[in-house]
Amino acid sequence: MKITTIHPGSTVQGPTLPEPIEVLATVPMGDSLKVIGRGMQTGMTYDPVLSPEQLAQLTISAEREPFDGDARLFRLGVEAHRLGLAYEYDPYFSLSIARVDPPPHQLEAVYGYFLRLPRIRFLLADDPGAGKTIMGGLTLKELKARGLVKRTLIVAPANLTFQWQREMADKFREKFQVITGGLLRANYGQNPWQDYDQAITSVSWVSLVEDARESLFRSRWDLIIVDEAHKMSARSEEHKTYAYRLGEALSKMTDHFLLMTATPHKGDPEHFRRFLALLDADVYGSIQSLQEAMRRQEAPFYLRRTKEALVTFPDPETGEVRKLFTKREVRTAAFDLVGDELDFYDELTRYVEDQSIAAAQEESARSRAVGFTMAMLQRRMASSIYAVRRTLERMRDRRQKILDDPEAYRREQIERRVPDDFDDMTEEEQQEIIAQLEDEVLSVDPAVLRDDIARLANPLRDRPTAVGHPRVAATS
Repeated sequence: MKITTIHPGSTVQGPTLPEPIEVLATVPMGDSLKVIGRGMQTGMTYDPVLSPEQLAQLTISAEREPFDGDARLFRLGVEAHRLGLAYEYDPYFSLSIARVDPPPHQLEAVYGYFLRLPRIRFLLADDPGAGKTIMGGLTLKELKARGLVKRTLIVAPANLTFQWQREMADKFREKFQVITGGLLRANYGQNPWQDYDQAITSVSWVSLVEDARESLFRSRWDLIIVDEAHKMSARSEEHKTYAYRLGEALSKMTDHFLLMTATPHKGDPEHFRRFLALLDADVYGSIQSLQEAMRRQEAPFYLRRTKEALVTFPDPETGEVRKLFTKREVRTAAFDLVGDELDFYDELTRYVEDQSIAAAQEESARSRAVGFTMAMLQRRMASSIYAVRRTLERMRDRRQKILDDPEAYRREQIERRVPDDFDDMTEEEQQEIIAQLEDEVLSVDPAVLRDDIARLANPLRDRPTAVGHPRVAATS
């Protein structure tokens, strides 16, 4: 037998060996060979140095490893390997293992946009009811099938966290842990963000509570999905909300960052650009580059579809598609205003113009709210005199209530901004949040309120024949 015929893994036996040996290693020593092996019967280790004559007496056993393992485990392993490669042969593989029946626009978003990106940094801004949760779940399943994602974090409003947990479990068989203040306190000295590979948390809680935020920042995620992402907004670089700062930090903690909201744009291009900068600060570095991308419909990380654009798959027989949502039809009915109604319209128009001009001179969230309110007044006027009068009365009464007790109004504003899971927090966390909100809520100027109440007096003075009863709506 030649020295080269003995190699690790082979089994040799002969008169110079006490038992058959599985060769682990060989060391040539001139014409001789040192064989290091393990006894097939006793498991003992042998390392004899064999001369050419002794080697010639050895025989290599044709015996191989027995195939007497557990066939069920072997089949399970083979199946796992097959499933791990299934996405290469079936581009819609996750649909076969998920309990969903998605319409065309959901498949388009996931397979036509998200999965084509080497790094998913995307804003999905479809109208409400389009199924953004389904699209997020499908994206997660496909990325996991490809071995690209193991750790996933979902950030949502507090009232939607358990809905996300239920949807992921029921439709995609994905188990998520909701991280709350109670869980954080129960695991004192540990970091739950690291213990759970799939977690859901509240955007308000984690952005306002320092302990939750700091422990989150010490973790790393493969995929982060943010629902109602418009809450991560900032009106300027100097006035970034806590949620926006959280969004900036999350963007740096993951490769795949998916934002979802039905209201991405607030009418302010710079505000929208700053929002998209959470995805990529370089691509959305200026309003000009953003507007050009939107004009060419080439925004690389943005998809927006209205309800009117959402349809079913074509009928197999007729080829026709059906709208998923009822089409909205708008008709304008002309009418003439005379007498008291015309006077009322003129005075309301002057009030709306004065308020709109004043709001246009101020760049703030309050000015944009005023502009929206003025547009609403004009729509109410088109609906009925009674409707717009009731709106003006509520505006006047609201301002008078604030003027009577400004501090009570300030407290009410703070309470409205308190997160939904406020009662579950510790006293220290609650005090911290209240202190932060007190700094954010501005005081009301009584002089401005008195002037506004005086302006509302003209359109609200009594006109019993014109404004004392409702009129049939003029538009539909």
